[in-house]
Amino acid sequence: MNFEIKNRFTGAVQYSCELSAGMAGKSYSLHLGFAARMAHDSGADLSGANLRGADLSEANLREANLYGADLRGADLSGADLSGANLYGADLYGADLSGANLRRADLREANLSGDNLSGANLREANLSGANLRRADLSGANLSGADLSGANLRRADLREADLREANLYGADLSGANLREAKNVDLVIAQTRILPDGDLVGWKKCRDGVIVKLRIPEAAKRCHAFGRKCRAEYAEVLEVIGADRGVSSHDGKTQYVAGQRVTPDSFDENWTNECSNGVHFFITKIEAENYA
Repeated sequence: MNFEIKNRFTGAVQYSCELSAGMAGKSYSLHLGFAARMAHDSGADLSGANLRGADLSEANLREANLYGADLRGADLSGADLSGANLYGADLYGADLSGANLRRADLREANLSGDNLSGANLREANLSGANLRRADLSGANLSGADLSGANLRRADLREADLREANLYGADLSGANLREAKNVDLVIAQTRILPDGDLVGWKKCRDGVIVKLRIPEAAKRCHAFGRKCRAEYAEVLEVIGADRGVSSHDGKTQYVAGQRVTPDSFDENWTNECSNGVHFFITKIEAENYA
């Protein structure tokens, strides 16, 4: 029985093989997975291939070229993908539990909602990857590059984050309970210094306010660039005599006055909560929408 693997973008045949009679009557996912294994063993290029829903559990795909491939809903549990090129691949809803992804290239890959529990992602490149709501519990992420990755609401319980690069990553709502080596990793994402600090805020009608955050004022930020302070002193108002809050439409910012909100939420993981919101650079405030 002849079976073809086609390109997800062009529909062109990338690989074809004969499946044994014993494969007759088995599911399409098994046929596709078997063909993909044969393709890899023969050295075929599977970049951009349509492998959606393939059963590739325990498959040997070491150093496979799966650049931009469609692997949505695929079963890759226990598979060896070490050193594989998965740059830009769509792995939405895939099962990668226990998979070996050591040193794999997963830049900008879509791993949203994936099961990566217990996976080996040591030294993997996940820069810019979408890991929203992914299950990474118990995963080995030591030395992994997660810069700019979307980890919103990801489950990172008991994951090993030793020497991982999380610069610019979004960890809003992520579960980091009992994650290993997490304190240093989080410290490396902090952007607010101690002591007096100059901040910038955008008010209604594009008015920019220059703020002084006194040393005694509590301050925090989540995993983005927007910050909050317990209170702030207005140093300068640019573009008007006073600034009016875009949030409540009534809080006013006047040079020489202190602004103190009704309360300050000390939970730093809550980005949009009580406090005086500001950025640490003027250009960020000016371009805030």
